[in-house]
Amino acid sequence: MITKEEIAHVASLAKLKFNDEELAKFTPQMDSIIEMANELGEVDTTGVKPTTQIIDVQNVYREDVVVKSQTREQLLKNVPETKDGFIKVPSILDKEEK
Repeated sequence: MITKEEIAHVASLAKLKFNDEELAKFTPQMDSIIEMANELGEVDTTGVKPTTQIIDVQNVYREDVVVKSQTREQLLKNVPETKDGFIKVPSILDKEEK
């Protein structure tokens, strides 16, 4: 059985924060999901071919043709901020982590 502490630990690894009420709600739900996955693991699948697609899929290719597109200057006209010909975006890395 999974505990609230384990749910809180996994949540912190994913940088999620749950209050006590949410932990009380999610813990039995996660426990149920894990229990169902364990039941599926007990099913004997000897000789059963793995299913990767349920329908027959076929790639459809098109000819690779160069088409006139917009210039860099035209594209960068709509961008709020640029630097050295590139789009400048905010950093997505947490500065506290190394």
